[in-house]
Amino acid sequence: MTCMAYEDMESGEKLSSSPQPSGGNMTLQKAIDMGEYNPSYLSTFPEWQTYSRHIQFEFIRKALDNRNYHLIKQWAEINNMIDFRLKPHLAAALKNIEKQMKKLQTDREKLYFEYSR
Repeated sequence: MTCMAYEDMESGEKLSSSPQPSGGNMTLQKAIDMGEYNPSYLSTFPEWQTYSRHIQFEFIRKALDNRNYHLIKQWAEINNMIDFRLKPHLAAALKNIEKQMKKLQTDREKLYFEYSR
């Protein structure tokens, strides 16, 4: 599989090609549950290499779904804040989340293409 560059959503910087799992207690399953779908990051977990391409893709699909859920939840939480109309800075936060949702969809399409080979 070719190494794809994914943008870090908060800073807009490129992730390094071989990021290391932070902390000693992060597991592959926790990363998936938290919506981490970047194959470069997931490959830093030793067990990732033991899985077939199909299973790796199923993990990625689950992570994509989790990330989408988290983004929708964040968007709803901000959108439903009391006196939202009086807080213009929150509109920028919603736009940032919407940007991340579009990026997620683009990444989903790229990963589906990559893993369908």
